[in-house]
Amino acid sequence: MMPYLLSLGAGILVGVLYALLGVRSPAPPTIALIGLLGMLVGEQAVPVVKRLIAGQPVLAFIQNDCARHILGPQAGAGAPDAATPPAPAADAPPRGRA
Repeated sequence: MMPYLLSLGAGILVGVLYALLGVRSPAPPTIALIGLLGMLVGEQAVPVVKRLIAGQPVLAFIQNDCARHILGPQAGAGAPDAATPPAPAADAPPRGRA
């Protein structure tokens, strides 16, 4: 979460500087964001094509590596699900009737 807040803060700072200097942003925000998305997707096109040519699995690479690169680390991705209780140990006595 911290990188997102730092990025937002840097963007706000640059926006304030642009306003103080009386200059306009070089690109409308939507166009700029779409361009950034295109850059991220384009970066992943070469490794995907290389894997296709080499006959390596592509779908798992896209779902894991490409998605992580394009979307960034997702909150809670490595944390265990709080709704799922931990499995009992193999040597633990069974629950219920004794």
